[in-house]
Amino acid sequence: MSKPIDIHAHYYPDTYLRMVAAEGGRYGTNCEWKPGELPVIDIGTVAMTIEQRYFDLAARLASMDRQEVAIHALSLTQPMVYWAPGRLAKRLSEIFNDACVEAHLAHPTRFVGLAMLPMNEPALAIAELSRIAGNPGICGIYMGTRIGDLELSDQSLFPVYEAIEDAGLTIFLHPIKVVDPQRLRTFYLTNLIGNPTETVIAASHLIFGEVLDRFPNLTFCLPHAGGSLPYLIGRITHGWGVRPECRHLKSSPDSYLRRFYYDTISHSHAALDYLISLVGADRVVMGSDFCFDMSCRRPVEFVDACPKLTDAEKSLILADNARRLLAI
Repeated sequence: MSKPIDIHAHYYPDTYLRMVAAEGGRYGTNCEWKPGELPVIDIGTVAMTIEQRYFDLAARLASMDRQEVAIHALSLTQPMVYWAPGRLAKRLSEIFNDACVEAHLAHPTRFVGLAMLPMNEPALAIAELSRIAGNPGICGIYMGTRIGDLELSDQSLFPVYEAIEDAGLTIFLHPIKVVDPQRLRTFYLTNLIGNPTETVIAASHLIFGEVLDRFPNLTFCLPHAGGSLPYLIGRITHGWGVRPECRHLKSSPDSYLRRFYYDTISHSHAALDYLISLVGADRVVMGSDFCFDMSCRRPVEFVDACPKLTDAEKSLILADNARRLLAI
């Protein structure tokens, strides 16, 4: 069996954290890093202490070894870069992407990177893609489920999609802002419910906004086992059949399910079984959400313990699909 690959593994380079600390305050994004203490990022709605495994590669490798994970596809997470104006967003993206290349060069069998692009400025995003595509270890693109207040179906983003498609890179999506956050503040519902909801909204915009039709060779990977999409696809498809707002779409929404890949972060074998019954084991990749408290702490064991999977399907999910998707 191939060595397990974690496609959903967050990384904060210390250079990125220090740039946020120096420049973010004026835009409502703060990072405080006192000597001898761990950094803290405050994005206004939540403050997060950034533990050492996020930015220290040696600590990360030790954790990966305990999890029996061979490779991390490194991706940024909150607050990403869209909060910053164009030139700063591009600089933050450059810092993150260069750190991914450096991590890969230092540990070529352990780390690859999902590049960050300043999507809030499409021309700058294309420039950064041109700079970073083809660099060692850059195997995909990391993107929010919306770009500021822009949905992923906004046609201003289409030139970036075209460039990503031409580069042969996949896009890994991740929630950043959630709908009605004030209503979800209590009980951590911003994450428990808000994040999966953001994913189905983004996927629906990609389908109904005809992004997937316009870019037939572009692939997207959805986090958190596709969020709510697998469980709402019947309702969405029914709406396509009866609602005038949806009838422009030539093919039914459920026919697009296999245009996406999905990570395994369902926290439920029954949910993962259902996902696989819809899309097939060849569209599912292992993820952990490293290293949040909401992460799957033992992602390899979670897949191995799924009772309905064959050994061949487990091999696909643990490594083979990600190796093909990321061209590792």
